[in-house]
Amino acid sequence: GLTEIHISSIGLRTNEIMRTLTVISAIFIPLTFVAGVYGMNFAHMPELAKPWGYFACLALMLIIAVGQLIYFKKRRWL
Repeated sequence: GLTEIHISSIGLRTNEIMRTLTVISAIFIPLTFVAGVYGMNFAHMPELAKPWGYFACLALMLIIAVGQLIYFKKRRWL
């Protein structure tokens, strides 16, 4: 009886931790992809020649992260 309750509470806590880690990784994977693409040495990336190119990349990453945070909060995963 008591052992099962203890094991169940440990399992519940483990599931909550795994959900949090999954949400964090889901936020960082697209950001890592965008940073990886812009970290490559391509000769034909027109936005890199523009003065706003760096800020556009940062804005894209911010929009992705904030959008995912809003989505995860609406789903009550955070």
